[in-house]
Amino acid sequence: MQDRILTDWLDNYLVYTHNSEPSEMYRLWSGISVISGVLQRKCKLDWGELVFYPNLYTILVGPPAARKGTAMNQAFPFLENLNIKIAAESITREALIQELKNSNDNDLDIKTGKMHFHSSLTIWAQELTVFLGYSNLQLLSDLTDWYDCRNKWTYRTKNMGTDEIVGVYVNLFGATTPDLLRSTMPLDAIGGGLTSRMIFVYEWDKEKLVVYTGLTNKEKQIKENLYIDLERIRMLSGTFRTTPDVIDIWAQWYTYQENNPPFRDSRFNSYFQRRGNHIMKLAMICSASRTSNMIITGDDFNRAINILNRTEKKMSQTFSGVGKASHADVLTKVYTDLRFAGKEGMKYSELLAIYRDDADDWIMDKIIKTLKAMKYIETIINGDDTTIIALKLDDGD
Repeated sequence: MQDRILTDWLDNYLVYTHNSEPSEMYRLWSGISVISGVLQRKCKLDWGELVFYPNLYTILVGPPAARKGTAMNQAFPFLENLNIKIAAESITREALIQELKNSNDNDLDIKTGKMHFHSSLTIWAQELTVFLGYSNLQLLSDLTDWYDCRNKWTYRTKNMGTDEIVGVYVNLFGATTPDLLRSTMPLDAIGGGLTSRMIFVYEWDKEKLVVYTGLTNKEKQIKENLYIDLERIRMLSGTFRTTPDVIDIWAQWYTYQENNPPFRDSRFNSYFQRRGNHIMKLAMICSASRTSNMIITGDDFNRAINILNRTEKKMSQTFSGVGKASHADVLTKVYTDLRFAGKEGMKYSELLAIYRDDADDWIMDKIIKTLKAMKYIETIINGDDTTIIALKLDDGD
């Protein structure tokens, strides 16, 4: 197999996309989703009696101006160029199942001589709500089933017959806003099932302002090399192996995280139980990013842990505003506005005017008191009005 041109695909992808407005985490996960899409079900990691595949369900979350779509648009051509099978963004459940079935393919494991039969499909949904629909419980259930890459998935057709898909592999990459996420996911579905299998990458805003996004000659060359090396990543087939130090790193991490979740939120309890799965999948992707030898080293494993840790610093913000309190969504919007206002803050009267259709004086006062009790804000009384300033939290800013 040919050597790589670049020392690491993901590192160079970040260099190539640096002169753009999306955050580094949005760009990093876009690159990760690309590699996940090209590895497909022909690559795996045997871990004792368990088998892991490198598919991921990754969702970029943030307000409309956070440049989620820009990050996804930068990455999409890499999959398109390799003719990776991608599902339509707006599709019925029946048509999606048919697309998954029609994605069937086979690859030869050059090490063992065995043939891999698989149905690998990437879902690239810039508007996750459009793809999922509203409270589409059957589709949510299907996606939950597909995450574990079953050897066979059987379903009943319209004519009451049965059919099956061999070697399921679904890689999901989507984007949404907190408001749309609340409307898409039924309250009872948040915290378990599908959402526990998703990695939510939250950002408050774009990383920087870029007036002109043209590429330098160096970046153009990197882009060309990214295409070439991604083709070589796509050629990978077979089982990843691990170096001896991986076991020690895993044992230490897994033991520690059991009683030390990255943050406290009962809606993520099921997600916390699946962190190990995400690490295994990310470790394969990190290895494939730098080499074609299909060996996962301790450095790959530590890198996977680091990526997930960095992502989880803001992940708790994903479901802000999702709850049974009548003003939960308004509280989240108020706090978001205060963060955007920066050090100058906002006047209490200004917030009342902005949210006059959602919160009266009594509710707004309750929201401000709640945020202050949570130590999310500070208040400064100025005559007959109050200035409210968001405090900087340890959320990865």
